[in-house]
Amino acid sequence: MTAFSIVLLAMIAAFLGMRLYSVLGKRTGHEQEPVLPRGDDQRPGPRALRVDQDAPAAPGAADTDLVYHPEAEVGLRQLLATDSEFDAGRFMEGAKAAYQMIYEAFWAGDREALRDLCDDDSYAAFVEAIEAREARGERLENRLMGIEEAKIVAVEMTRGEARIKVHYQADISAITRDADGKMIAGSMSDAVPLNDYWTFRRSIGSRDPNWLLDEAETA
Repeated sequence: MTAFSIVLLAMIAAFLGMRLYSVLGKRTGHEQEPVLPRGDDQRPGPRALRVDQDAPAAPGAADTDLVYHPEAEVGLRQLLATDSEFDAGRFMEGAKAAYQMIYEAFWAGDREALRDLCDDDSYAAFVEAIEAREARGERLENRLMGIEEAKIVAVEMTRGEARIKVHYQADISAITRDADGKMIAGSMSDAVPLNDYWTFRRSIGSRDPNWLLDEAETA
């Protein structure tokens, strides 16, 4: 997403990077309460909260009930073999909440929120984009209308580090206004689809429970 015009919406992915503020994918002992990055917003959990290490997913199940695609199952089993406390459903609950929070913080130019959610490089990139927008006197009136789908599509284990790629399909309403309040890009009625791939990483065995957004791509 870019602030500059609808044509350049996909460019925001180049700036995306963040530290998830709370435990993603860890059991807490209160399984009825989703683990979210921040706040009290509670979302319904997915129907499949854990990968069964003994039984393969039923054909077609990953496309309906599960939080992962079939091609990610092997990697998830490897991750579970290393970290038995990892929970795919919990991870995705947090990842979806973080997806909304990072977009909303960027759109609002909320540097404080971004500081809490980003690693140093990603925070610097966000601030650079916000400052460029402010220098032009532009402001955004964007809103995430909904996440249509969010699923794990790949898991890699390398050198003591886990990397999880998540595919998001979402819709936003996007409006850019100039310093005089005139709408210069976007639409007040038409939704804009997002098709994002974010890759999170975390060192296995680290005492730091946070996951970092390592890569962000827009298809």
